[in-house]
Amino acid sequence: MHVDGRLAGVGREYVAGVLRNSGPSDAFATAMDLANLDGLVLFAIGRTPVTVGGVAAGLLIILGGALAGKLAGLAIGRLRRRARYGATALYIVQKLVTYGLVIVAVVAGLSTIGLNLSSLAVFAGAIGVGLGLGLQGIVKEFVSGLVLIFDRVLNVGDYVELEDGKRGLVQEVGPRAVRIRTNDNVELIVPNSKFIDGPVVNWTLHGRSRRIHVPFDVAYGSDREKVRDAVLAAARSVPFTLPETEAYKSQVWLVGFGESGLKFELLVWPTLEAVKRPAAMHAAYTWAIADALDCAGVEVPFPQMDVRVRSLFGQEGEAALGALRLNVPQASRAAPAASPLSTNDAAEDISRPLPAQDAAE
Repeated sequence: MHVDGRLAGVGREYVAGVLRNSGPSDAFATAMDLANLDGLVLFAIGRTPVTVGGVAAGLLIILGGALAGKLAGLAIGRLRRRARYGATALYIVQKLVTYGLVIVAVVAGLSTIGLNLSSLAVFAGAIGVGLGLGLQGIVKEFVSGLVLIFDRVLNVGDYVELEDGKRGLVQEVGPRAVRIRTNDNVELIVPNSKFIDGPVVNWTLHGRSRRIHVPFDVAYGSDREKVRDAVLAAARSVPFTLPETEAYKSQVWLVGFGESGLKFELLVWPTLEAVKRPAAMHAAYTWAIADALDCAGVEVPFPQMDVRVRSLFGQEGEAALGALRLNVPQASRAAPAASPLSTNDAAEDISRPLPAQDAAE
């Protein structure tokens, strides 16, 4: 208490000394100068003065609008993550509210500072040149982001594949770039214009599954019907394979003759969640095919080369074999019995109608 009293006394003596030394007129003038500081003119644009108070108020309005846009965006984003339906519409609302509040705050702040926006028409040419030269890339990415948001061909949560083969889940469509997270938890920052200028595969557009092709080979001479039955049973046993219907039907196609064996493909419809993890999905089906072929006793081919001797000691065919005393028994020369026709899934697929065209939204 004694210390506080001494400090208060010192403060009163200091103020009194300042008033005695400066006089009442000087103290009043200082107070008036401080009160009129907000009216101090910094510069003028045309006939419009720009004051200290106007600049301070304008900056506060701009900062307040930016903060309000950020908080509103966070609130709508939290609501969007909790919503079961309408997440895409909420994302559009989130971006509109955020950008709208910032733009309104900037316009209001400039007006408060004292800038007459109509008087800035004189500088429109210079601003246009600046945008065309220095801000061309930023404006291009911003406009591309708006196109992506309103076009709705790319939404948050879609699984996309870029032109260079990179794949991932769309996390955010920002004003400059799209943020994609791969299945290895790697964040990709892709400029918005990449999705406008180049081709992009959207694996989950409209929330439908996709048919995938899983290649595999078997040795020549293998029973094709046995291969088909074994692989189809393996595909149906995988837990993320959709139940078979007329539209979603698993098939096995013979697609070519390789150097060492027959080339097949398994065509199967997985769930939408499995489509978002293509590497693991292909590995799971490949593993199931390998197990099925092992259980069925079907040989998997390996690289090999057959050497056929056309002539020996100037003789060919049976004469050459006779010279080596390797006469082939008559029974082995009999033609092999014709095998029954196997099921051709590819021919059946041709008769199916093409996918129906999407209704106009």
